[in-house]
Amino acid sequence: MKSYVITVNGNAYDVTVEEAGGDAAPAAAPKAAAPKKAAPAPKAAAAGGTPINAPMRGTIVDVKVKVGDKVTNGTVVAVLEAMKMENDIVSDKDGVVAAICVNKGESVETGAPVVTLN
Repeated sequence: MKSYVITVNGNAYDVTVEEAGGDAAPAAAPKAAAPKKAAPAPKAAAAGGTPINAPMRGTIVDVKVKVGDKVTNGTVVAVLEAMKMENDIVSDKDGVVAAICVNKGESVETGAPVVTLN
């Protein structure tokens, strides 16, 4: 038997592995995992503007506004697909679209700015 200490997400686990047969050739050592790429930094909201953020993680399937469009409270600014459902992202105030922070087909995290209003 061989004992190993394996660390997963900062937690160490003691693992004991029993060899299948004494005559079997030793298995090749597993390759080290490639370092994980850093997540892309969220696009910044326009300076002085009020961001409308993604309410959950998902994929932007449509952007309904353009820079310069006037929106009112409740206007749909984008559509987000999460868990196989389409969710409207709506403006929570009146304003003018200052910046669009996402593109169609882009994945976003919870709280990521989608649109910025002035």
